[in-house]
Amino acid sequence: PVPVAEAEGLKLHLSNRSSTGYKGVRKHTQQAGRFEARRYEGSRTIYIGVFDSAVEAAVAYARAVDAAADPLHLSSSNTTSYKGVIAVEAAVEAAAAVKA
Repeated sequence: PVPVAEAEGLKLHLSNRSSTGYKGVRKHTQQAGRFEARRYEGSRTIYIGVFDSAVEAAVAYARAVDAAADPLHLSSSNTTSYKGVIAVEAAVEAAAAVKA
């Protein structure tokens, strides 16, 4: 699972406050030897799943957090509604923002 996370470009969220060593991962209370992943949005708990290892749960947590972080990069400041994308003669072209 860790090579999978690295190949996907995911960063596992380490935690020194968790007994598992990963943020969002805890030992499952009803299934011995299994691990549960969940993330939080404000006061809401979002259940991700139960896994055979803490690393597998940490990879699932990283995927869930990554997917929840504005995957479309929406913008209200241009005509396409996406950051870095502009309409060019009936075609859509990605525009790289260059800061000097």
